[in-house]
Amino acid sequence: MSSRHRSGSSSAAATIVAVIADVMAFILILWILMYLLDANRGNDLVEFVRSSARWLAGWSHDLFTFDEAWARVVCGYGLAAVVYLFIGHGLANRLRRL
Repeated sequence: MSSRHRSGSSSAAATIVAVIADVMAFILILWILMYLLDANRGNDLVEFVRSSARWLAGWSHDLFTFDEAWARVVCGYGLAAVVYLFIGHGLANRLRRL
């Protein structure tokens, strides 16, 4: 296998990893916006985004104990979004160097 062929597959894998990280962060940020704008929780789309974001931020959503609920949502879900972006794009850059 030539190094040119390996480089192409590494680049494709890196792109996939970066896109997955971006989608995960997008879902988390979308939930933050929906929460702050008081979206209708009875709506199926809002419920899907909420449950997806809750699953993605399972490790960070109760990390902070601010008195205001909006601050807990912004910090908890926002932290998860930032971590996914940093890890995902860091891994993608590493894959591109292979």
